[in-house]
Amino acid sequence: MNMLIRAVTWWNSQTLGTQWFTSRKGVRVGEDDQGNIYYETRDKVRRWVIFNGECEASRISPDWHGWLHHTWDQPPTAQPLVHRTWEKPHQENLTGTALAYAPAGSIRRVAPAKRADYEAWTPE
Repeated sequence: MNMLIRAVTWWNSQTLGTQWFTSRKGVRVGEDDQGNIYYETRDKVRRWVIFNGECEASRISPDWHGWLHHTWDQPPTAQPLVHRTWEKPHQENLTGTALAYAPAGSIRRVAPAKRADYEAWTPE
């Protein structure tokens, strides 16, 4: 059953076709802190990532994103980016989770803030 699921789904790590292509043409370049593995072809033309778990593009850090899109030639394992002290660490997209941002007054908050700037309209 596991092979059938891998043959027809792409959101669970990789398909059998991707695994076959990676084993034939891929050269492992590195791994990030989330366990995602990065590959490129021997001629350095194509680059791709095999996700550790769910395929979610926001799980790729800015360092690896730039390398995947040919912004720079060296992977972060060979030449890491210089991070400023004021930069926050990379965080994946939390939309749709319990940790997603909810502004004041949102019905998703446990205790929404009272609105003093709103007065309900009543007809005359």
